[in-house]
Amino acid sequence: MASKDYYAVLGVERGASDEEIKRAYRRLARQHHPDANPGDPTAEERFKEIGEAYSVLSDPQRRAAYDQFGTADPSAGFGPGSGFGANFGSMGDIGDIFDAFFGGGVGQSSRRRSGPLRGSDVAVEVTLTLEEEMQGTEREIQLQRQESCSDCGGSGARAGTRPAACTRCQGTGQVRVSRQTAFGQFVTAHPCEVCRGTGRVITDPCPTCRGQGTVRRVRKVKVRIPAGVGEGARVRIAGEGEGGHAGGPNGDLYVIIHERAHPVFHRDGYDLHAEVTLGFGSLALGCEVEVNLLGSGKEKLKVPAGTQPGSALRIRGRGLPHLRGSGRGDLFYHVRLEVPARLSGEERELLRKWAHLRGEPVDDEPERGLFRKVKDAIR
Repeated sequence: MASKDYYAVLGVERGASDEEIKRAYRRLARQHHPDANPGDPTAEERFKEIGEAYSVLSDPQRRAAYDQFGTADPSAGFGPGSGFGANFGSMGDIGDIFDAFFGGGVGQSSRRRSGPLRGSDVAVEVTLTLEEEMQGTEREIQLQRQESCSDCGGSGARAGTRPAACTRCQGTGQVRVSRQTAFGQFVTAHPCEVCRGTGRVITDPCPTCRGQGTVRRVRKVKVRIPAGVGEGARVRIAGEGEGGHAGGPNGDLYVIIHERAHPVFHRDGYDLHAEVTLGFGSLALGCEVEVNLLGSGKEKLKVPAGTQPGSALRIRGRGLPHLRGSGRGDLFYHVRLEVPARLSGEERELLRKWAHLRGEPVDDEPERGLFRKVKDAIR
């Protein structure tokens, strides 16, 4: 089992579709964003938890591992290569395994690093037009994030001082406890409750960060978004996430892409789709028409004789560029038939003759004018 139920965090069922997970994430991220809850001290942690759940459930490989093993790390299962076999390793390792059954944190290692810790990842959402997805773009994103305190170097201790070793765990960051079980005596390790697993205690905290080692700052980050990205894509910018603890490295920034609806074109993978409306004569006899391309420019579209309404005519290589590798998608124009609502007398007569040649039923009575209708009504 995992320490967190990611499905419960997002409020979705285990069999939820990718689209349901995406909708739930977007709704909760807006609701719990720290900027939208300035007076709520729990908003930031809740926002991070939502982002963590989405990062696992939106990735097919990580989600499959999580569903099978209760963790996003496939190596955590009790299968081959999991470490739960004939070679048990040290008593510290076996203690971690039995800790899940006989106490301690469920589904996570009870040992914690007492040194520098990597900062959390940050996710932001960006909405792009189809034109921007076609060409690629650059956006300047403003975000609030935790950064390593420059005054104390991330240690949390006042400049010129150093954190002292924790006397409870002797600086190891963990406390070992012996338990007598049906399998014999086992030793399990738990994070030290005094130093919270860091192995250090700050006796003279830094006045700038109040001993936290990080401070919250507003930063602007320029993000280059490559051509070909689409709805739900994630662009990773390494080292632009939350600052690390005790001098640890920053987390990463993930830019989640959303797509703004286009009035003419819609996207399907790397292909584009649009509509072209033509008359019966153009479809029956064939023609060549000029159509728009996404962004700018036009191109000739060949319509073969006998083209049926609903057909899709393809212009190769005029879709979006492939995100990875070379090549582009195609542009499809779907044909619609235009039926005239009004006809001149000559047009009506020609169509009537054509219909008779084809053996098609038509209304042979000519259209009557207002004067004729009144005269017929008087009779």
